[in-house]
Amino acid sequence: MPQDQVEEMPEQALSEDYWYGGDVATFGDRLAAAREAAGLKPGEFAKRLGVKKSTIIAWEEDLSEPRANRLSMMAGLLNVTVGWLLTGDGDGVDLSDESDMSEAGLVAIMTEIRNIRMSMKRDLERLARLEKSLRKKV
Repeated sequence: MPQDQVEEMPEQALSEDYWYGGDVATFGDRLAAAREAAGLKPGEFAKRLGVKKSTIIAWEEDLSEPRANRLSMMAGLLNVTVGWLLTGDGDGVDLSDESDMSEAGLVAIMTEIRNIRMSMKRDLERLARLEKSLRKKV
């Protein structure tokens, strides 16, 4: 989202619902925020879920996604809804104790980060297709 569009957003759009909404944050962003709000380190959270620490890191970096049973377990451990983890809708982390995150500049940064992640994901998928095509021809 271009900076000028972010600055024109109404104050309501910059609420905590927007901050972790599907247009700004990814599943991994919401998972990391909920884990941190619960006061859990990645290793401790992994142990409670019965997965490896590297699995938690991959989820938080949007490199992979959990299965439904793990998703339900993590929502319970983090005191958020499954819907919030997936889309940003529903009961999630409480931002009232955090510093003022409604500044347009912070929203713009989060949006830019999300756009870069999505672009990288598309490029990696394209690279994988090209590698597969090359292997077939060699």
